[in-house]
Amino acid sequence: QVRLLETGGGYVQAGGSLRLSCAISGITFSIYAMGWFRQAPGKEREFVAAIDWNGDNTDYADFVEGRFTISRDNAKLAMYLQMNNMKPEDTAVYYCASRNGGRIGTRSQDYVYWGQGTQVTVSS
Repeated sequence: QVRLLETGGGYVQAGGSLRLSCAISGITFSIYAMGWFRQAPGKEREFVAAIDWNGDNTDYADFVEGRFTISRDNAKLAMYLQMNNMKPEDTAVYYCASRNGGRIGTRSQDYVYWGQGTQVTVSS
């Protein structure tokens, strides 16, 4: 059974930082591309960042503007999202997801497995 578990969400003031983690089990993690998405209340789920199977290639949404960094540790079966200089508009539920392939995807439909999400709230 494939499981993705996000941790690290919470409450932070604008300008602050959070580091999200995604622990994966049940798949051969090292061969799959991974991604982070988010969904704010009343809005559709949107792409945040993605990383290919070995971490050599990454992609970010335009709104990231250099503030976030995606990374992975295949030995630990984990993926991370370091978020710095956070803004109130970053408030959302953040989801990690796994593709059924090694290349980066930026669309929700590119991903097969999803976590339950972790709430991130940024106050102004």
